[in-house]
Amino acid sequence: MYCCPVLNLAKQLISIPSVSPLDLGCQNIIASRLSKMGFNISFLKHQKTNNFWAYKGHGITLSFAGHTDVVSSGNNKLWNSCPFIPVIKNGYLFGRGVSDMKGAIAAMIIAAERFITYRPNYSGRLSFLITSDEESHAQDGTIRIIEYLKIICERINFCIIGEPTSDKVLGDVVKIGRRGSLNVDLFVYGLQGHVAYPQLTGNVIHNVLPFLNALIAYKWSQGNKNFLPTTIQISNIHSGLGNDNVIPGELYICLNFRFGTDISVQDIQNKMISLLSKYRIKYTLKWRLSGHPFLTHSKHLVHVVHQTIRDINHINPMFSTSGGTSDGRFIKDVSEDLIELGLLNNTIHAINECTKVYDLQLLSLMYEDIMKKILF
Repeated sequence: MYCCPVLNLAKQLISIPSVSPLDLGCQNIIASRLSKMGFNISFLKHQKTNNFWAYKGHGITLSFAGHTDVVSSGNNKLWNSCPFIPVIKNGYLFGRGVSDMKGAIAAMIIAAERFITYRPNYSGRLSFLITSDEESHAQDGTIRIIEYLKIICERINFCIIGEPTSDKVLGDVVKIGRRGSLNVDLFVYGLQGHVAYPQLTGNVIHNVLPFLNALIAYKWSQGNKNFLPTTIQISNIHSGLGNDNVIPGELYICLNFRFGTDISVQDIQNKMISLLSKYRIKYTLKWRLSGHPFLTHSKHLVHVVHQTIRDINHINPMFSTSGGTSDGRFIKDVSEDLIELGLLNNTIHAINECTKVYDLQLLSLMYEDIMKKILF
């Protein structure tokens, strides 16, 4: 019942505990299959990260991008089965990384094998961009492949990233861009002392509260037709020595901004510095930009993907820029026309991560249909 090439390859990849940034042989399996199809492959290992760029053909380029690394399985005792031993139960395939995103990679590769078998003389170029550093720091992965492509003056006309974008039904949500992400490490300073003598100290926690209230209440942007309004979230706060009788003199706050194209990084930085000055905060700042917002400009790619989902799964997808960052923030430098389409995201990074077996085959058919429509 469940004997199909996509399922078999997905199970093979899941069986490898490739916790980011390690690949541990996943890419060798993929590259071997691509090599048999006649792909030219460039391996681009950097530090502990395995990467490769593979292509076959010439001309207009359709690229499929993905990652073989997965997040940690956490406490394996909480899983119903071993996270790195794929198990099928009630029509679902369980295993760490099945949805994010080894299942999608399996669907891509099998789609390519079918496509090339039935259309060996296709027009254009089919390519793959694969990394093992998406789930961790993303410093040695896709960004390094893009550096290489820039050096050799490569461009990608259309790119499909296999991130798990679907919500309730396969293909119901497609990402046509992502918000930018700006992280802030804020260090605030006061004057340490004894809690019984507050008049001799400067309680850094007390001093920073009005500033934080203003920071959270501020309307950073209104958003636009493609992006939601800018949001700010405090992810970490740490202060004090652990003693109940010491007023802290230093405080650390980690914040994150998610923003669209209606506000710039400089605007965010200027306003935050202005608020710090208004509330007379003594501070130092460290900004860490994870990525600028991006949006596909290709009506053709969006039309093709919309038509494919309607033909294969008989639904009309919603095109969105919501959610976290992806490697699209790097790929956009060589391909403005990219979308993300993958499996359901309801169990990604969770205990008992799983996907419908049926969805694996359906996604592979979608990928194959996109190949047919663009590389005719």
